[in-house]
This record gives sequence, structure tokens and C-alpha cells, in this order.
Amino acid sequence: MRMHWYQSLPLLALLASPAPAWAPDPPPSKTLSAAVPAFTYDRNNFLLHGTPYVIIGGQMDPQRIPPAYWRDRLRKARAMGLNTVFSYVYWNLLEPTPGQWTGREPGNDIAAFFRTAQEEGLHVVLRPGPYICGEREWGGFPAWLAQVPGMRVRSAAPPFMQAAARYLARLAEDLRDLQVSRGGPLLMVQVENEYGSYGEDHAYTQAARDALRAAGFDDAVPLYTNDGGVEWTLQGGAVPGVLAAVDGDPRQGFAARDLYVRDPSELGPLLDGEYYVSGFDVWGSRSKHDDASTDPARVQRLVADLEFVLAANHSISLYMFHGGTNFGFGNGALWRDNRTAPFVTSYDYGAPLDESGRTTALYRAFRDAIARFVPLGSIPEPPVDIPLMRLANITLRPLVPLFETRGPKSVAAAAAPVTMEALGQAYGFVLYEHTVTAALEGILQPGDRARDRVIVYVNGVRRGVVDSTYDAPAQVRLSLKPGDVLQLLVENLGRVDYWSRESGTFVTLEDPFKGIVGNVTVGDNVVSGWDVYSLPLDAPPSLAAVAQGGEAGSGVSIDQGSPPVFFRGTFMVESGGVADPAALDTFLAVPDGVKGNVWVNGFNLGRYWVVGPQQSLYLPGTLLKTDAENEIVVLELEPNRDTLTAFGAAERTWANYPDPDYV
Repeated sequence: MRMHWYQSLPLLALLASPAPAWAPDPPPSKTLSAAVPAFTYDRNNFLLHGTPYVIIGGQMDPQRIPPAYWRDRLRKARAMGLNTVFSYVYWNLLEPTPGQWTGREPGNDIAAFFRTAQEEGLHVVLRPGPYICGEREWGGFPAWLAQVPGMRVRSAAPPFMQAAARYLARLAEDLRDLQVSRGGPLLMVQVENEYGSYGEDHAYTQAARDALRAAGFDDAVPLYTNDGGVEWTLQGGAVPGVLAAVDGDPRQGFAARDLYVRDPSELGPLLDGEYYVSGFDVWGSRSKHDDASTDPARVQRLVADLEFVLAANHSISLYMFHGGTNFGFGNGALWRDNRTAPFVTSYDYGAPLDESGRTTALYRAFRDAIARFVPLGSIPEPPVDIPLMRLANITLRPLVPLFETRGPKSVAAAAAPVTMEALGQAYGFVLYEHTVTAALEGILQPGDRARDRVIVYVNGVRRGVVDSTYDAPAQVRLSLKPGDVLQLLVENLGRVDYWSRESGTFVTLEDPFKGIVGNVTVGDNVVSGWDVYSLPLDAPPSLAAVAQGGEAGSGVSIDQGSPPVFFRGTFMVESGGVADPAALDTFLAVPDGVKGNVWVNGFNLGRYWVVGPQQSLYLPGTLLKTDAENEIVVLELEPNRDTLTAFGAAERTWANYPDPDYV
């Protein structure tokens, strides 16, 4: 999964803001640095160049944000009163295949993001994983790890530690000169991520600590851990020589840290490394959008917690300050209550900056609260929020059926289906096809379970959907005769990114496999003989490629139960003197669609699904071309009409509707 960003409009000149009055002095001379560490801590305080420093932080991950907007988001962080940005880094985007490093691509250039933060008067804290959770696909792990012999993630197993050490070393190569000990903005680096919730293998966590130092992160840059504020998570995650921080409720967490962490080398100032401002959203007809800013009483409680931390000169990171977007197939999932709970494309998170980077009521409330604890006039004014654009209805017409784009077989006549990972595929879909040789009748079972959403076709007609987002997926009964063609289209809805020792389930992070695992059965009969087609959908089909086989869309007949179809439409955007691409931001909706993905000018915005709560996709103006044709391609998985409509809204709506496959 590659995110290719480009800038189609000239940006306004964005000059770095002068250092605010309360910002730290410039880095001291090398002579002074030898006597006074650039950043360290004692039992009660962080110390920046020897002066007490309260971290007023917020989480913002560059790989979820269009790179052209990084400066705007960072400037708004500084204008809310933050002095530090915490950032996860996604291994799967930086090393999509073994040894392939994409850190120089605009959306993955973590060093550029950190340099921009420094220009905007901010420090940064690095959260590199290798595991990061973050509601991201497999917690940030690249899918190819699943095919490495002997692999056991989040363990001291040599195959995992060797791969993780190589990743961290390559990341450190990009970031080494940005450490605070070398005059950069990087204050601290996190060891692993909330490991105490997952396990208590201290050999592993100490190896993770040592891997960071061996990678090239200086001894003068402190390391820290971040764990839930209860005894078993703190004791499971604490690492000798590494500052123990907590997440969640600061009152409970701070008290627990000082009660349960006994090793003096793990103690120091109190840091709430993830203070949750709202929460994530998962797909489902009954899953509502979580947004604290719409509830004044909830906002008041959040502000009170922030004030509690700052009044005691403790430190905090707001999770999230700005969530951004799980573009493409970037979302992860949970396994809970015997079902998959996949996260939506939006990572709005009810954050102070919404998904589009506009300020919210929560932003203003936090800004007012922080202002009471920093010198008067030290917080700059926020940049003005630019209104979003509206796009009139765009008619989308059939381009080509999905199955006509499938290419050659990845596997032919296999006795049993193979997994997505065995195909060398990370994301998207896999199509399994079997030609019936003997009569079969009964309930279809697609392997051990649906992984994750299986659309069943017989002779090109949809017969049902086996969907793991339900604890009791639908049973699809089949009656097959010789010559019938059975097709199973399996969608990866996102690998599980979080498992806890208190989950009461199998260790879901150790079972990332998608597609079909095990045998397909119909009734009591094992179905053997499968042709397998890999459909990663790295890019949508192009009009030119489709037209080589005749007029695009010609002969595409859409009936009830038709297989998936790509639809296409175009639209124009007039420049009108627009100098900032944010003026072209919009929320793109496909109100006639059931489920699918949307590409604009070849960029995968993500998934839509009628069930909600997300009903539109954030379309950054950076993807659009002015005074030129822009292309929308939609893969509709359950087409039921000859055309679709798309439009762009200036204001987002959240809603839920019944699942037409499970009414």
C-alpha cells in the first residue's frame, strides 16, 4: 500500500514563526553541552538545557496527514499552546517489502516533518514501535512479516528482533541528526508501545530498549515506556533504565505509577503519554461517531483533567491532537465479542483539530486552559480555518467489472486455498474460483472463519455475504451442480492491531492471515481445486487500459446480484485565484453506494460503507488539479444501479443505516 502525494497548487509562503517568549533558548554551545545535557530529567522534572520543562504535548502522526499540510497542522498545534508533538511511525509504510525503504517519499519523510516542527517552535517525541497499535493495520507491522519462518511478533524471537532491529537502524539513520543532543527537536524515544497490556517478557522489552540504542539513538536522548495506569500493565511494561509513563486517566495513572513502579531507574517526572480526548470509530449500523466536542459536560471534564496535570507541573500528551486519515487500506481492527471490529477510514477521533485540520470547540477550550499556565502572550494566534469546498453532483458510469481486471492466476488448481500473505499480497482482496465437478449442497464454510468479508457468487450472481463483523455471520446455503462456477471474493478489512492479556481470546496479533485459512466446505464436503487471483488494488484501472479492449463501460450490465464494478466520473475545479489547496478540501460522498473504495486522481481515499458511522471521505485539496479534469473511480462491491452519484460537502455528517446484507 503506497500513498503517493503530489502538490497541484502553489502554497502561500509559510514562514517559520519566531520563537515565542517562553520557548527554550537556542541550543547551547558544544562546550556547555558537555556539562549540561540538552534534555534529561530528575525525579520530579524534565530538564531542557538545565531548565525545568513541562511537556504540553499532543499526538499527530505525519503518515496520516497530507505532507503539504504538515506545517499548517503543526502551526495550529503551537497556537493551541502545545510545545511538543508525539508521533507514531508506521513500519509497514516505510518498509512495504523487505529492504525497500520509502522514507524519502513525501508522505513518509519523518525527518522533514520533525524539521518543520522545529521551525514552528515545537519539540517532538518519537514513538517508532516497532509495534505502535494506533488503530493501524496490524499495529504498524508490515504484512510480509507473517511469511518469515519462526516469526513471532512482539517477542524476543530472533526472526522478529532481527527484522525490528534493521528497521529501527534504518529509521535512526534518517533521524539521528535531529536528536536534541545534536541541536534537533527530538527529545525522547518510546520503547515499544503499551507492552504491559500485551505481555511481561522482560527479555523482549530490554532487547527492544537495546535495539534503539544500537540503532543510533544517543544515550543523551531519554527513552520511556507508556503503559496503562494499573499494576499489571505497569509491571509488565516497565524496563530498567527507562522512564515509566502512563496513559489514560492522569489521577489514577500517576498514583499507580508511583505505587507500583519501584525500580529507581524507571522513575522520574510524571507523564501521561496518551490522554484520550475522544475515541475511535468502527464500522457498524449501531456504531456511533465519538466526538467529545459536541458534549459541553464532557469537554469540561477533559479541561479539568488537563488543568490537574498542568497545575502540578506534570506533563501530558493529548491523544489525539489531530487524528488525520487512514487513507487507502490503512485501518486496523479489533477482535472482540467473537467478531471483527474494523476501524473506519476517518481517524477524526473527535480531536481538537478535526480530520480536515479545522479547529473545533475542544481546540478552543484546551487553548484557553493552557493559556492559564504559560506566560501571557506566549501562545500565537491560530491560523484562520479556510472553509471547505462544495462539489456539485458528479455522475459516475460503469468503467469495467472488477473480475475483468484480475489478470493471470496467482495460483492454479490448488487443492486448498492459499492465504493473501502466501500470495505476497498485503492488502485488498483475493478472488478464489472453483469449477464444480460433483453435486454439492449445504452451508458454505470459507475456511476456519471469514477473514474478513466473503462475498459468494455462483455463476456470476451474488448469493450472500459471510461477514466477520457479526458475531453470527450469515449462513449461505448452496446447491451446486457440475459445471457451476463458485467464486469467493474475500476482503481484508484490516488486520487486528491490539490485543490485551485481559481480552480473553487467542492472541490475535499472532494471527494476521487474510483470505482463506484452511479448507472450504459445502455441507460435509471439502471443496478442492481452486484458482486464486490476487487483487491488491494498488491502483484503479485506467480509462486508457480499459479502452484498449473496446469502449469503456460498454456491455457492462448491472443486475441485482452483479459482481463488483468500477465506476468512473470526472469534474473540473476552477482555480479562481485560490493559492492555498486547503480551499479545495471537501468531504466526498457516494450516497448511492453500498460498500467500496474511492480513488481521486489515482489516490486511494479509503473505504465507504453505508452502515456508517462514516458517510463521506476526506478529500484533501492537494490531490486536485485546477482548471483541468479530475477523475473519480469508485469500486462498488454490490452494484445495484446503472450509475452512481458523488458530491463534495463542506460540512461532514455522521450517520448509521441498516446493512442491506443483514437486514
